[in-house]
Amino acid sequence: MSLTQDLQTRANSICELCGDSSDLQTFPVAPHESGSAEHNILCCGTCHAQLEERTPMDANHWRCLGDSMWSEVPAVKVVAWRLLTKLSDQDWARSLLDMLYIEEDLLEWAQAGAGIDAAQTVVHKDSNGSRLETGDTVTLIKDLEVKGANFTAKRGTAVRNIMVVEDNAEHIEGRVEGQRIVILTQFVRKAT
Repeated sequence: MSLTQDLQTRANSICELCGDSSDLQTFPVAPHESGSAEHNILCCGTCHAQLEERTPMDANHWRCLGDSMWSEVPAVKVVAWRLLTKLSDQDWARSLLDMLYIEEDLLEWAQAGAGIDAAQTVVHKDSNGSRLETGDTVTLIKDLEVKGANFTAKRGTAVRNIMVVEDNAEHIEGRVEGQRIVILTQFVRKAT
């Protein structure tokens, strides 16, 4: 059986990312270049063109990841994580990324193919030096005037389900009084 036939059997002849059945093609999930189904996915022409960066990224097309990120196929989960990470400037993509559970070995695969070195990953720490991660709850240790929103976030306010800003160790995001704001890590303490 050929690789394409293996993938079509596994995926029921539909795109493993968006569910479309037209112009199906194989896509190798880097850094693996093997011809095994384990390291490839089946995707439609639209997904394939965007994955190979032959066409511009259409953020709305990738809303389909809300379903495909739950796939039991490791290669599909890896591609979903990479795409959601790439689209993390979109609120819906950040929310999906927060919900996505990905095993440690798959995360390493996802980061390796996306050119992210685990050793270079930015580490976020609170005012006491405790490590902060997406999903944590923090408490404000000082009153913070929120620019542009005309309110002050009071000391002692709990900010639940924070999101770390991937490229800046001093910034996290969270909701205070219904507003999504950026908070400096030096002004928060991780809740225990």
